[in-house]
Amino acid sequence: MTSSPREASQPPTASANIRALFLTFGPNYRWFATFTAILGTFATLLSATIVNVAIPDVMGAFGMPADVAQWLSTGYLAASTVTMVLAAWAIENHGMARTFYASMIVFLIGSVLGGVATTSDLVIASRIIQGAGSGIVMPMSMLIIYQVFPLDRRGFAMGIYGVGVVLAPAIAPALGGWLIDSFSWRYVFLMAIPLVLISLPLAMLFMPEREPDARSSSFDWIGVALLTLFLTSVLMTLSDGQRQGWDSDYIAVSGFLALSSAIGFLFWEVRTEHPMIDLRLFANPAFLAAAIVTFVVGAGLYGSTYLLPLFLQTIQGLIPTDAGLLMLPAGLMMAGAFLVAGRLSDTLPPRTLIMVGLALFGISFWLFRDADANTALVAMVWWMVLGRIGLALVFPSLNVAALRPLPESLLAQGSGILNFVRQLGGTFGVNLFTVLLARRTSFHVDALAVTQHNGHLESAELLERVDRLLAATGASEPTSYYGGLQFLGRLIYSQGSALGFRDTFLIVALAFFLCLIPALFLDSRSPRSP
Repeated sequence: MTSSPREASQPPTASANIRALFLTFGPNYRWFATFTAILGTFATLLSATIVNVAIPDVMGAFGMPADVAQWLSTGYLAASTVTMVLAAWAIENHGMARTFYASMIVFLIGSVLGGVATTSDLVIASRIIQGAGSGIVMPMSMLIIYQVFPLDRRGFAMGIYGVGVVLAPAIAPALGGWLIDSFSWRYVFLMAIPLVLISLPLAMLFMPEREPDARSSSFDWIGVALLTLFLTSVLMTLSDGQRQGWDSDYIAVSGFLALSSAIGFLFWEVRTEHPMIDLRLFANPAFLAAAIVTFVVGAGLYGSTYLLPLFLQTIQGLIPTDAGLLMLPAGLMMAGAFLVAGRLSDTLPPRTLIMVGLALFGISFWLFRDADANTALVAMVWWMVLGRIGLALVFPSLNVAALRPLPESLLAQGSGILNFVRQLGGTFGVNLFTVLLARRTSFHVDALAVTQHNGHLESAELLERVDRLLAATGASEPTSYYGGLQFLGRLIYSQGSALGFRDTFLIVALAFFLCLIPALFLDSRSPRSP
């Protein structure tokens, strides 16, 4: 008995509800489901990165110091990291359609709140709410796309998913810069709302409901509480260490909470009957290696989208629109390269593409280690393009290398954990790079300040010239003198900040080069081999 075209179009491992949707919508259902999933992912990731270019304006609007403003990025990432690991539980107990719908509603509330926020606490809270809504969307989107494509086309499917993942960060800086310069920073929160509203009815049509044979599991409240306590305390330790003092009682207490909650979380997840994260997955060497690489890649992806706009605006002196436009070619190149990388991952061993991609991203930031206020913009565009092509090579193959060794029953867990690890890497990456940048800037400013003494001829000549200029405008002698000192202080801080950025870029490069070691343990088989 021959099967109908609609039945033949279904992947052999598709669930009952997905098979029913194939019968309803035909072979094109996989594209309907893919578009819906990517639209939701695109909306959430657009908001995840578009705020980075607005951070200087938000700081000015509310008088935020840098260590508080970084919560606009890390608060979002931390919240999405916590909710991301709930994807498997939510899908099993409520189905993809309801889970997608609820997540996007939470994200919508956060977006509106950010657009109307009147205090710094409220705008940070809106980012946390946005992150909580977006966390479940990404692994769920990855899972549905993975399930509606057959085995020999899953690399291509991950490439399509990757386009949605990186296209939003690609256009976000340019779009955000234009919105800020033309209207207000508040519009970066409101921009994704139309996309959310479009995705909701599509999800009701094309996302599968709860599977009839799905098991019901209890919610791991203790695991969520311990994970939330760990992330909150460790981020507070890192973000407040510079201001409070690394040897202060406050940092000691928050550091102890971070360590104890991390140990408690691991202990609980191993012993509980229904763990939020099935730690047994990490016993698989290929999955463990992929998780390590994913953590570093997440740190590099989100850390670079935080650092580069900040560098272009504070060191290069670009306005938000120009900073965003400068990053646009690299993002668009990455989106296009994802399609090629997806097809290559269906023919080449995953380890090969991943190692080449890691090396390219490392080289990109190795080149940035010499960047300063006088670096040609064209050169930096090419450096960013090189790094983004590297990430495009990594993502599709990394997803395939991580999920391929897992049985079908663990795909939801594996997908959720993989996205969790990437977000965790992004959360730590942004926070650690912020701390590193502050400490290296402080180090270089202090070192440069020590050289400024009466015998420093260049500084003396500069102060004399500034003194003459101010005196020519009618300024009194004390005013011109202190004005010269203030100008010299700004020059020292600007140079120290540039050197701090260069040190940070160098460490990012070294981290990716070191990541080649765990990449050696990834799957090296041909995609078509059993």
